[in-house]
Amino acid sequence: MTVDYQQLIEQLTEEYEKARAHTVELRRAISELTASATSPRETVKVTVGAQGDVRSIEFPAGAYRRMAPAELSAAVMATINEAKDKAQRMLSELMAPELPAGVNFLDVMQGKAELPAMTKFDPDV
Repeated sequence: MTVDYQQLIEQLTEEYEKARAHTVELRRAISELTASATSPRETVKVTVGAQGDVRSIEFPAGAYRRMAPAELSAAVMATINEAKDKAQRMLSELMAPELPAGVNFLDVMQGKAELPAMTKFDPDV
């Protein structure tokens, strides 16, 4: 049986280019991902990026002026955490197709995923 190395190289190059383009698109989507949360009394609105990095904190109404510092701090922190949770769920949905079946992205991020499930090689996939 003769192997056409030129054809094999072209096929591998094509697969590499597709994977690279997909990775570039995935990185773009992750960098553009944002999630926002607003506190219950609409005192504060927080927007975070995919990694939970705070992009903006807004005070849509003047209600924050009537809050005690501890109360405002608690509202800001709770709203940041809510926005981070939303961003993690969105990122998890985005990354789910990239992971092997049965592997949860949030478990991976939190160090709870079983590594054998992630490293097992399946030639039929």
